[in-house]
Order: sequence, then structure tokens, then C-alpha cells
Amino acid sequence: MTERDVLDPDRWRWRRLWRFGVGFMRLELQSLIFAIAIFAALAITSVVELPIPRYDALLLFAVVLTAVLWATGWETTREVGVILVFHLVGLALELFKVQVGSWVYPDDAWSKVAGVPLYAGFMYAAVGSYMVQAWRRFDLRVTGFRLWPMTVLALAAYANFFTHHWIPDLRWLIALGFLIELRGTLVHFSVREHRYRMPLVLAFVAIGASLWLAENAATLLGAWRYPDQLLAWTMVHVGKVGSWALLVSLSFVIVAALKRLEGLLDGHADDEPSVVVVRRQARSERRREARLARRADRAPDLSLEP
Repeated sequence: MTERDVLDPDRWRWRRLWRFGVGFMRLELQSLIFAIAIFAALAITSVVELPIPRYDALLLFAVVLTAVLWATGWETTREVGVILVFHLVGLALELFKVQVGSWVYPDDAWSKVAGVPLYAGFMYAAVGSYMVQAWRRFDLRVTGFRLWPMTVLALAAYANFFTHHWIPDLRWLIALGFLIELRGTLVHFSVREHRYRMPLVLAFVAIGASLWLAENAATLLGAWRYPDQLLAWTMVHVGKVGSWALLVSLSFVIVAALKRLEGLLDGHADDEPSVVVVRRQARSERRREARLARRADRAPDLSLEP
């Protein structure tokens, strides 16, 4: 299978772009099931009167959702464990940030601890769920990726969310470290029958931008509020894209550690896709052959009688 550079403009014609976009969005939506369900719950609970506090209802929903996805096999037991790690990492950050006044949860709830409703950790878990699902569905692999240097940088980025309240903010220095470390790192993925590659740092920025958009929607729905949103909602500052991109790095390292244990982290530029993608390619080839056969059947018979 020939691998294509996702940034190569010569590869993109309208029909090809349409097929790629449809296939890509289908896999994205499948990977985002957990996050979509959480956002649906945020939207519904913002307009529906509930017999229990809203944040408590969201917590119950998130717990049941996790159990259902695990019971149906949508998430494996190991993936649920990774999602739990995301929940705890996110909850620790929430407890600190609320205490220092970075943002607030305005509604009352029985499940609040130090001003933080326990459902908040599931919003980080949604990011974890997306990453493990996307890894499997896109058949992700990375080349030029060094786990230990990335782990050090990711931990530094996470620590900076705490320490910048007392010492100078080092996020730009840490971001520069990521750019240097990831300068030759590529992520390889499959959409339909084709294999693609792109710089991993670009993927971090793209996910960070998507999370910034999601954050705007979440604050609009009252999931939490920044101080400047208490009187009236305003858009979250675009600078948060960088913060989310740094947090994504930690998320990626957690999932990468799992995938290395599973032997599903490292790839090569000429890697063939996994059996899942091969089967998908075979189905696509069968559909193409069926279309050609139908066209042949509809074509007029131009043969001449002897």
C-alpha cells in the first residue's frame, strides 16, 4: 500500500478530498462516541428540569455510560483503565485550578469536592476515550517517537499548569522543547483503503484547537465558567488552544505507553496496515468490482452478429 503525505496538495482533488473527508469523519464520529454522549447530556440537562442537582445527574450518566461502553465491548477493559487515569489526572488539575480561582462550577451539587463536581473528571476521560478509540480505528502508528523524552516534556507541561501561579510561566519554553523533540516525528493512519502520514505536532495543535471549540460549547452550556463569563458568556480566549495542545501531549504519552505495551506504538514509513484495515480495503475493492460489473451490465452490447 502506497503511503500518502496528508499535506501533499497534489494528492487532493475534489472527488478524492470528498472520499477522504467522508471516511475520516465516519471514523472520527465513532471515536467520539463518549465525548458526544457527554455533550448531549450537558445540552439536555441545561434545559430539562431534574429531580436531583444537574452535576450529580451528569456524574451518574457518565458512570453508566462508561459501564455500558465497557459491557458492549466498545471500550476494552484496558482502555477503561486508561480512561480512569485520565479522569484522575484531570480531577487533580480541576481541584487545584478551582481553588486558585482559574474557573468555577456555579451550580450546587451533592457530589462536589472542594468546589469541583466529580463529573468534571469525565470530561478529561472523554479525551482519553477519543484517543484510544482513534488509535484503533485509524490504525495509528508513529515513527521517530521517543517515549521517555516525550514523557519528561509532558510531565513538565502538566506541572506548569500548577507552578506558573508561583514561578514564571514556562509554557512557551516547554512548547519549544516539544517542537524540537517532534521535528521528525510522524503519525501514520488509515482512512478507507489508503494510508496517510502527517507531523505529530500538527496533530497536537489540531486536537488542541478542537478542544478549544469544545470548551467554548461547554462553558456556553454551563459546564463550568471562567471569571469573565460569570455575568455573561464570552468566548474563551484563543490562547487556550496552546494550553490544550500541551495537555494533549500528556494524554498522548499516557496512551502511547499503553500502545507500546501492546506492541502497537512504533511503525515504519513503509508499514502495511493492520488486518482490520486490510479487511476494510478488501470490502472497498469488492464494492468497486460490483460497481464495475453493474456498469458493464447496463452498457449496450455493441458486438456484431457474424
